[in-house]
Amino acid sequence: QVQLVESGGGVVQAGGSLRLSCGVSGTLLRFYDMAWYRQAPGKQRELVAIVTRQGSTNYTDSVKGRFTISRDNNRNTVYLQMNNLKPEDTAVYYCNQPNGAWDTWGKGTLVTVSS
Repeated sequence: QVQLVESGGGVVQAGGSLRLSCGVSGTLLRFYDMAWYRQAPGKQRELVAIVTRQGSTNYTDSVKGRFTISRDNNRNTVYLQMNNLKPEDTAVYYCNQPNGAWDTWGKGTLVTVSS
């Protein structure tokens, strides 16, 4: 069974940076495209960034130029480097496949950006 464990969240002032990690166990990461999602209070979960098996990346418009998704298949880990954070980035961040194919989501990691 696949398990996803997100970490690296915290409280940061606007303009600051955080690096999130997503550890994947129960399978080999190299077989899958991966994505980061976020869910802000009172809002639906949204797709933030994708990294394909080949290393291509794509981002939602609101984070382009500020966030960078990457992967380390040897460590079975996906990363999200977040720079120039804004209060509207406040959310719980999750990882999964781009189509959310793994039924069991991790607990996520909370990012709070203060103004």
